[in-house]
Amino acid sequence: MGMNDKAPNEFEDKDGPARDAAGKLTGDQDLEKEGQKDQAKTSLKDAAEKAKDVAGDIGENIKHAAQKLKEGFSKK
Repeated sequence: MGMNDKAPNEFEDKDGPARDAAGKLTGDQDLEKEGQKDQAKTSLKDAAEKAKDVAGDIGENIKHAAQKLKEGFSKK
């Protein structure tokens, strides 16, 4: 996950629960729902970033495996 991606997510990680708690404390259902929505949105973004990281790792592993395979054929 890039630094540009992490900063907004970290803010929403803190802001969502705060809004949710403030809404519950004050009885403001709209604020509570906003907080819950922010938390859900952040969870989805985090999952997407993790998937992107895993895909990049898989790509690197394939690249290394192909290089080793190529080196094995060139030694013969």
